[in-house]
Amino acid sequence: MSAQRRKSNIIGWREWVALPELGISRIKAKVDTGARTSALHAFKLQPYKEGNQDKIRFDIHPIQHNINKIITCIADITDKRWVSDSGGHREERYVITTPIVLAGQTWSVEVTLTERDSMLFRMLLGRSAIRQRFIVDPARSFIKDPKKGFIL
Repeated sequence: MSAQRRKSNIIGWREWVALPELGISRIKAKVDTGARTSALHAFKLQPYKEGNQDKIRFDIHPIQHNINKIITCIADITDKRWVSDSGGHREERYVITTPIVLAGQTWSVEVTLTERDSMLFRMLLGRSAIRQRFIVDPARSFIKDPKKGFIL
């Protein structure tokens, strides 16, 4: 792998990402290699059925420390599974699959929905989402922009 290619695959321990199908143009995500699956702050979860498809409507505060900005999202439910958080607490969560944009790349990721109001980041980007795409430099932050690639 060339030095330029390696450099372009490096992300910091926190980055701005976009979730375009959810109407989220920028959200701060903590890159968490200790978490297998990504997680998104969500509240007022309302699962429902549309035809044969299980769907979920939920609200999100995309901006940290701002409860006035609310985005209502709708997504297909991919799964419902038990997840252990970093404190060892188990919680059953809805799972959705949605495109994510980071560093000019777009791909689909599985995301669990959970209340993260007390957490510093509205989104965790887990290792399965970044596997074989990026290398994490834990000494750096916000070196990529979801629309432009590099912030540097």
